[in-house]
Amino acid sequence: MSGKVFIVDHIDKTNKNSTFRLMKTTLAGLIIFKVFFFSACAENGSIYPAGPGNEVWDIPVNEVFDGGPGKDGIPALTMPLFIPASQASYLTDDDLVLGYKDGTDIRAYPHPILDWHEIANDKVDDFAFAVHYCPLTGTGIGWNRTINGTETTFGVSGLLYNSNLILYDRETDSNWSQIRLNAVQGELRGTEAETFQLVETTWATWKAMYPETTVLSTETGYSRPYGQYSYGDYRTNHSYFLFPFSPVDERLDAKERVHGVIRHGKAKAYRLETFAGGLTLIEDVFQGSPIVVTGYKEKNFIVSFKRTLPDGTVLSFSPSLSGSPPSEIMTDNESNAWNVFGEAVSGPRQGQRLTPTTSFMGFWFAWGAFYPDLPIYQ
Repeated sequence: MSGKVFIVDHIDKTNKNSTFRLMKTTLAGLIIFKVFFFSACAENGSIYPAGPGNEVWDIPVNEVFDGGPGKDGIPALTMPLFIPASQASYLTDDDLVLGYKDGTDIRAYPHPILDWHEIANDKVDDFAFAVHYCPLTGTGIGWNRTINGTETTFGVSGLLYNSNLILYDRETDSNWSQIRLNAVQGELRGTEAETFQLVETTWATWKAMYPETTVLSTETGYSRPYGQYSYGDYRTNHSYFLFPFSPVDERLDAKERVHGVIRHGKAKAYRLETFAGGLTLIEDVFQGSPIVVTGYKEKNFIVSFKRTLPDGTVLSFSPSLSGSPPSEIMTDNESNAWNVFGEAVSGPRQGQRLTPTTSFMGFWFAWGAFYPDLPIYQ
């Protein structure tokens, strides 16, 4: 075991072999699945058409797949409407949301809407950003929409790599790999996305932490059955896949949700199981950077931050669930209290903010495919 752990109840699961199936989907109110064997797909190769301009990719073009609905066939949202939490009757307490906070502006982007739209282009004051979620890899990430000084919006390209969303920006029509966090084709090829912190957790936990939150309205301009999950048992069936990916890492169940931290092109995974039995805090060092990872399996969240402050101070943390509402999750050796967004809410550093790691939750198989042999915190 590496690093320092508090209140850890680590549970190992038996690895399971995966049987791959390729499912081709069409969207007609609900997704209708037609199931094919993975071997047929592997034999036929990519269904993304080759042609002029398609050869200059930073990922293997023969592993880029057409997801079915086509470009913008899954419609991204732009400047969506928000409602108070009390009006979000379409959500259950167990539904997952992506939480955003900027000062007193607090918003929730629920999976049940992002399952159908995948991208929400939003703006708070002068900050233009996109919250995007790939239902196939379970990855929700926030990106700055201002690129090289120009504000743009993102759309759903209809393409997939390693079963993961490929976005495109409408300013240059460049294609971006969500989990790689960069443009992989087009004028902006090689450009890194500027990420910002989102907190993924259940609607119940998010409401308890931030009862004043607003949440995406179902009045999107599109007719979708937002209370219904469109992918059957995809989230829980560990041998059920829509598109191929490689390599395959069988150390964990394929659809286990883990928190991955990325630094210098490398990743490390932290399991929710490690944070069972109460609020748990890990002090670790990854790629030479001291970090703190705090989570609570029963409340379904993990967040992580750099422990080194801009002034060079390296803080030491302890878990502490407090505050009213209970969004404070740790204290440090200087008697500061910090919330889930790394904001010092009391103490000598009140008003300061920790630097979040580049990190997000996602299905294990996706982490293994994009960051082969990544270490798992033990």
